[in-house]
Amino acid sequence: MDAAAPAPAPPAPPPLAVHLVTGGGSSPEHALLLRSLAAARVVALDAEWKPRRRGPAVADDPSAAAAATPPPPQFPTVTLLQVACRGDGDGGGAAAAEVFVVDLLAVPLAELREPLRELFERPEVLKLGFRFKQDLVYLSATFAAALGSSAGFERVEPFLDVTNVYYYLKGHDMQKRLPRETKSLATICEELLGVYLSKELQCSDWSYRPLSEGQIQYAASDAYYLLDIFDLFHQKIRTEGKCLPTNELTSDGHCPQRDAECSSSEDAVCFDDYFTSIVMKYAEKILLTESDTKPRSSRLKEKQKLATNAKCKEKFEGSTEWQGLPPWDPSAGGDGCPKFLCDVMVYRVKSLLKHDQLAEVIDTFQLKISEDKLMSRCTKCNGRFIQKPLTLDEAIEASKGFQIIPSCLFKRNLEFWKCTDCNQLYWEGTQYHNAVQKFLSVCNISD
Repeated sequence: MDAAAPAPAPPAPPPLAVHLVTGGGSSPEHALLLRSLAAARVVALDAEWKPRRRGPAVADDPSAAAAATPPPPQFPTVTLLQVACRGDGDGGGAAAAEVFVVDLLAVPLAELREPLRELFERPEVLKLGFRFKQDLVYLSATFAAALGSSAGFERVEPFLDVTNVYYYLKGHDMQKRLPRETKSLATICEELLGVYLSKELQCSDWSYRPLSEGQIQYAASDAYYLLDIFDLFHQKIRTEGKCLPTNELTSDGHCPQRDAECSSSEDAVCFDDYFTSIVMKYAEKILLTESDTKPRSSRLKEKQKLATNAKCKEKFEGSTEWQGLPPWDPSAGGDGCPKFLCDVMVYRVKSLLKHDQLAEVIDTFQLKISEDKLMSRCTKCNGRFIQKPLTLDEAIEASKGFQIIPSCLFKRNLEFWKCTDCNQLYWEGTQYHNAVQKFLSVCNISD
């Protein structure tokens, strides 16, 4: 079977000029951060915290488990705040961005609290984020824990989620409910900007110091590319002229006064008008309620888990004394071969990054991997694929009401593969070839 010609992989983003803020008001980076926030018109925000691991298993003794009082739930402590600022520029609305990675474990939070609160609530500054409400909840809890309950943050306004921008740029009717399918920021950046953002460091320990250069670049890129996505949105709005006040539009949807301004040397006036109307029409606000600021614990799940563990233990203890023939005895319907379950079936990897973990497992167990085995199973359910690939028309028919095939694939000569178990469709696109190349490198498979 001939595979489709590999699509060119999207370029890795170039290294960003990042200001790492690790000191208080006397440090030059901290002073530059405050000046940039004061002059900004658009600010992109993101936050990082140490990933939570699942707690220890419940004790074997049901009475001990019942007596043990679980610790009260707490929000993770935000250890890093990423800020990308952009001002008005010199008239075109395309000023260079200043990107900051703020180490909240090193910077005095008392010196940041008021500048951040002012930023979050300044009506003339548009804040960008990607599902930022959870970040705001954790950020507010971090400041409240360090400075007192009144030091948290309650709202961010005006705010624009790039998820909404993505669906607008893809032609979705914003008057209708957004699709349930959620796109990752890496996917949005790849589709809209043509850049590949590796998420390999997403679950690294963000509380460990010093931060690696890779961690700093990863954190900064999450905020920086939000500005680029907004630039696409702003450009599309200006091109279509959709955001200007209706009383200034002619019957054909144009504004002669604004057209004249845009074609003249006073682009700043036009930029300001479009920017203001974007904020008025598309921006929203994040408002934290009292329930948002209180960590939740599922007592029902804990009780169910305790009850289930007790029942399983009781059932196990009641059946440890075997009576009768062993189950593998031929007279009992077995095949005559004794079978036992190993009581230790988990290998604990030592590496942090997922590719290093894969290499460690391959080396430890001396696995032999061939190229034809890569990406040969469904990533959703581990099922197998159909023997014969589908054509584009067959794939479109098979995906109706189930999966959306991007329109950009319609003009490419691709083969589609369907999982026999869950019917998920796959094709050899950019993500496929990127994944294969990574596996070839990690598994030491020569081309």
